[in-house]
Amino acid sequence: MPVRGTLGWSHSQTFLMLRAIKMGDKEIDYNPKFRLILQTKLANPHYKPEMQAQTTIINFTVTRDGLEEQLLAEVVKAERPDLESLRMELTTKQNSYKIEIKNLEDELLQRLSSAGDNVLADKALVINLEKTKRTAEDIVVKVEESKVTGKRIDEAREHYRPAAARAALLYFILNDLHKINPVYQFSLKAYTVVFHRGIQLAAPADTLQARVHNLIDSITYQTYIYTSRGLFEADKLIFMTQMAVQVLLKAQEVEPVELDFLLRYPFVTNLQSPIDFLSDTCWGGIVALSNMPEFKNLDKDIEGAAKRWRTFVESEAPEKEKFPGDWKGKSALQRLCMMRALRPDRMIYATQAFIEEKLGSKFIESRSIPFEKSFEESSPTTPTFFILSPGVDPLKDVEKLGRKMGFTSDKRNFHNVSLGQGQEPVAEKAMKRAAKKGHWVILQNIHLVANWLPSLEKRMDKCAEHPHDNYRLFMSAEPAPAPEFHILPQGVLESSIKITNEPPTGMHANLHKALDNFSQETLEMSTKEAEFKSILFALCYFHAVVAERRKFAAQGWNRVYPFNFGDLTISVNVLYNYLEANNRVPWEDLRYLFGEIMYGGHITDDWDRRLCATYLEEYLQAELVDGDLMLAPGFTSPPNSDYASYHQYIDDYLPPESPMLYGLHPNAEISSLTATSEKLFKTVFEMQPRDAMAGSGVTVSREEKVKQMLSDILERLPEPFNMAEMMGKVEDRTPYVIVAFQECERMNQLMAELRQSLTDLDLGLKGELTITPAMENLEQSLFIDKVPENWSAKAYPSMLPLSSWFADLQLRLKELENWTQDFIMPGSVWLAGFFNPQSFLTAIMQSMARKNEWPLDKMCLQCDVTKKGRDDFSQAPREGANVHGLYMEGARWDVGLGCIVDSRHKDLFPLMPVIYVRAITQDKQETRNMYQCPVYKTRQRGPTFVWTFNLKTRDKPTKWTLAGTALLLSI
Repeated sequence: MPVRGTLGWSHSQTFLMLRAIKMGDKEIDYNPKFRLILQTKLANPHYKPEMQAQTTIINFTVTRDGLEEQLLAEVVKAERPDLESLRMELTTKQNSYKIEIKNLEDELLQRLSSAGDNVLADKALVINLEKTKRTAEDIVVKVEESKVTGKRIDEAREHYRPAAARAALLYFILNDLHKINPVYQFSLKAYTVVFHRGIQLAAPADTLQARVHNLIDSITYQTYIYTSRGLFEADKLIFMTQMAVQVLLKAQEVEPVELDFLLRYPFVTNLQSPIDFLSDTCWGGIVALSNMPEFKNLDKDIEGAAKRWRTFVESEAPEKEKFPGDWKGKSALQRLCMMRALRPDRMIYATQAFIEEKLGSKFIESRSIPFEKSFEESSPTTPTFFILSPGVDPLKDVEKLGRKMGFTSDKRNFHNVSLGQGQEPVAEKAMKRAAKKGHWVILQNIHLVANWLPSLEKRMDKCAEHPHDNYRLFMSAEPAPAPEFHILPQGVLESSIKITNEPPTGMHANLHKALDNFSQETLEMSTKEAEFKSILFALCYFHAVVAERRKFAAQGWNRVYPFNFGDLTISVNVLYNYLEANNRVPWEDLRYLFGEIMYGGHITDDWDRRLCATYLEEYLQAELVDGDLMLAPGFTSPPNSDYASYHQYIDDYLPPESPMLYGLHPNAEISSLTATSEKLFKTVFEMQPRDAMAGSGVTVSREEKVKQMLSDILERLPEPFNMAEMMGKVEDRTPYVIVAFQECERMNQLMAELRQSLTDLDLGLKGELTITPAMENLEQSLFIDKVPENWSAKAYPSMLPLSSWFADLQLRLKELENWTQDFIMPGSVWLAGFFNPQSFLTAIMQSMARKNEWPLDKMCLQCDVTKKGRDDFSQAPREGANVHGLYMEGARWDVGLGCIVDSRHKDLFPLMPVIYVRAITQDKQETRNMYQCPVYKTRQRGPTFVWTFNLKTRDKPTKWTLAGTALLLSI
């Protein structure tokens, strides 16, 4: 039996191979493995073993799997340095083996190519071959040994993989936060610091399994602390929900189908609820849930045991109660799905309870991190970036800590630069000097110098090259109002520790904060002490009200305004001057100055201006001085007292936080919470990775789902209105007929856009057209159940998701088709069904103006609320029109009393009876006991304003102004 070497041949075979290669003999079937070695190069020949062993984890582009491997190396290095050292040593040896084999082969090939015709006579070549074979044999043995060692190392390292996998997952969650607000930018370099801190702070354990669990928990919590510090309060729950969802998806602890329902809430439309304590939308969600196996017969159970379910649904905090019957045994996510259908207003609290159950109570504790703690994480190369909110100044915190550590303006080692025109050179000079001498620099409002920001980034890099150990840089800026206006450089944001500063929340905190702007000396500075003190306190209450009313969204203010403490302090200065200059209190002048100039200077919406003026009418009255004025239910103006007593009065007598403190109905809180939860789930849904459902047990892929929706919409799209035919059959083109034509034309344009864009996308998905960015946006919108931007641009304002929006579109089409068959106006017109409802209301005035020859600019609409519904009218009135489909928010219409009254609890949008609208001359308009009620197209209010309807009221109209009462065409 011939002796075989490393390559698997006998000596005689080896010589034959050498001869065959030298002579170029193609017919000899020599070993292909040898041919491969001779004709190819080994992988990674360009790096020395030492370099391969010292590869760092910093990457500019990284995949989740790649990052997981890099973080695994880091966690093993920290937990088992002996293991990682052995692995690195092994890697070095393996690379040295490869290099040695490569050198021997190169030498062999070189000798082979220079050998003469008689290969067998070349003794050096034969000796070299024998040497190569012996070395190869040794290396093979060593390689086999290293494989065994490597396997043991890999098995030991795998125990720590769950910690690395969690860390990689968290980084990619952080990396997606810019979708919420572009100011949320985080770098991998900064994240690795957080990752290592999580490892260092992990609690010790007796077993490896427990230690890995502690590592996962610590890394997750440190990431939460690091990230939430730089998020606005409204976005923290979004981040935590996304974290919980992704963690549970990764662990396969939730069903993607159930998660999809929770985030999208695809309720069945056009259903009437058979249960009086559930709205139609809530019942539509229950029916949709009942179609899923885990929720089978839920709808029947609610109908059959309505009393039990009513008790649960109407409880004050249902998220803390157990579900009726067997439903209490459902999983946490399944309970969340049911809660979303039953009590959407409690979803914020239910989601917090879900996060607490799955991740731990420490993840929902709302605590502000002291600035001193955040400062400890800064360094000469890691600046601190304050994300500003209206009315908050972080400079005080920096100055306070600076004084404590010996950095002040007096010592000239604290440089405060407020950015604006001409301040750029001052800022650069301060940074250069501070980096050299170890000073502190704070650059305020850097968003005001957009053109200088690239230079700032370069200057930061320059100062970070060789800075003094004590050098610190602080910056502040307001976030852009919309992503398209974002100007802050990515490098500045990523390299900084981000800290949000927000004003206090709640009336109690806001009122104390407003009063904190003054002192006992302020209260004593006026000669009219009683008047000055009482009005100053009323102004503080007014400021707290207008600032905190923002939390009620559109029902609070149509637009968001940056009211700040500067408005309050200037108003108090004006108050002092006017009281000193007048013998009597000039109430009217003060209300005008505060409402139209000081605070009104921010206001751009007429209805918001009316609201601001109404507050001042209610608060600035003569009864205020006597301490008899009711600022809110159960809270009268305080008696004449000193500064400390005013603070004590707030603590003792201010009622608990409630919408009633702002003049709003308690339902406003329900509406606000519902809108907040809808935004939460919509944002989390849009943040889901595109492949989130892939391989998770979902039967329908993303592309299949889009194709289903696409074909469904195309199939149900009707043919466009035949405008030529319609115009041909009408002789008298009345204002109403003109409105019908305009609506049909707009509907045709919208349907043409739908059909064209969907057809293009269909061809693109089939590969017959090149996919464009517009097609990608359409596909994304279809998948997340959102109305595409190119559709909404040609449509009417709507806040509905795509499926509900398309159902609503079909109802509008049906109404138009019925009207345009004979152009006879219906007995009652669905006002919300118009693209432009103003045109129909104007047509009512135009018809009366033509008939009576009245000037159009001297006319107005009179609105008489009937006691009937739309089905009670078979034909249109002789003059004007009946309109239906309006909802009231902030109050309700009492049919028996024939006026506006307070809302019923939890009845957020009561439907109005049919309203008879007719045109009259302005001199006949009744204004006594009338509330001028704005009409809006959607709950967004603001830009969707339609008209003003005068509605009867027995209460003061100001009550409904403060309650944010309005009519809505769509909810």
